[in-house]
Formats: sequence, C-alpha cells, structure tokens
Amino acid sequence: MGDYESSMKVTVSKDIESGTAVEIHCREVTSETERLERYIRRFDERIMASENGSSYNVAIEEILYIESVDKKTFLYTTGHVLQTEKRLYELEELLDEKTFFRCSKSVIVNLNRITKLKPEVTRNILATLTNGEVIVISRRYVRALKTLIGLDG
Repeated sequence: MGDYESSMKVTVSKDIESGTAVEIHCREVTSETERLERYIRRFDERIMASENGSSYNVAIEEILYIESVDKKTFLYTTGHVLQTEKRLYELEELLDEKTFFRCSKSVIVNLNRITKLKPEVTRNILATLTNGEVIVISRRYVRALKTLIGLDG
C-alpha cells in the first residue's frame, strides 16, 4: 500500500477538573472533518433492543450485522439476536456509512467485523464475520463495496 502519513495531529490531555471533551481544530471544515465529528458524537451511541423479554442498550461496535425479516429488525451480536423497533432505513441513516454497509436489500453489515471476503461465480461475495458466520453481499452492492474499501481500481 505504500507509506501513509497522517496530517492530523492528535493530542490527549488529562485534566482532573473536567470530564471528557473533544475539540476539533482545523484550517477548514471538510467532509473528512465532518465525518470525524459524526464519528465522535456517535462514539458511545447505543441502540435499544430486546431479547427474550429483556431490554438492552446495545453498543454499536458490538453489532455484527442488522437484518430485516418480515417487517421486524434484528441486531446480531456475538451470541445474541436482539429485536429493535427501529426500521432498517432508520438505522442506516444513524450509522456511519464508512463502517456499516448495506450489503443486500435486507442486511446492513459492520465492515469492521468482516474477516474474509470470497467472490462467488454468481458475482455475489461471501463475507465471513468475526464469529464465523457467513453473510452474502449481493452482486447489486458489490461495486459500492469495492469502491468503499478501495478495490475499485
């Protein structure tokens, strides 16, 4: 890939007087700084979901993928399948588009939880997740995925 040097300066200061605060200082506001701001604001965001009658606040980074089945939306984490009241399109708007990718009409996958991509002769891609589960990335979404992860060249 070549050498990459970030032009972003990161400083962490410990201040016993206050809680955690993040400031972004930039020469101009770009799409990258706006994305960074959205990421920071969503950093500790959670989604309310339920499993077996109990309610949970699920941390976004714990989600492997989200699936819509029969007008119900499910969050899949390692070892759990939870139902949420939010619709798939609402979650898609809420989540970071560089991390959560619509991979079929009914599934959004957490790209950070994919360990392997395997093309099929049908032009779909099989994505193996960190828990060993395999989901299908529909051929309709393959070009967008390749562009997103830098394989479009």
